[in-house]
Amino acid sequence: MSKNFTKKNDRFITKDSEGNENGSLITIYNNTENLYPDGYYPSQVYLTTLIVGKVKGPHLHYKRDGLFTCIRGDVRIILKDNGKYKIYKSGENYDYASIFIPRGVPAAIQNISSKEAYLLNMPNPAWTKEMDDEFTDDFSDFNFDI
Repeated sequence: MSKNFTKKNDRFITKDSEGNENGSLITIYNNTENLYPDGYYPSQVYLTTLIVGKVKGPHLHYKRDGLFTCIRGDVRIILKDNGKYKIYKSGENYDYASIFIPRGVPAAIQNISSKEAYLLNMPNPAWTKEMDDEFTDDFSDFNFDI
């Protein structure tokens, strides 16, 4: 499993031409940061949504890695590494952290906020509906209560 699993994404205040704050900028992925495994570059970006309290997965991919960032709401991403669970959080209250999920690592994603969560996934290789890479895994001993 890669040591580079999560990255806090800093927020930078933006200003208009008169110097007044008009929003912010949050860098989600920058290939100059060298935070992810050698040769990892997202080959697609897609939005996936998650209803309040619901869980996607647990699932397992053997052909692709995932790089998830929650951009609305909050989620917890549960990885199962050699039978032990590791929990990461991303979203509005978690610095929009980016979580890298390498192929071969089972994962589940749970919405822990009070609104529908929006997540960006930046996988490699790109997902297609024809790709045969959707497998399940047993997380029956994990407590999904929030």
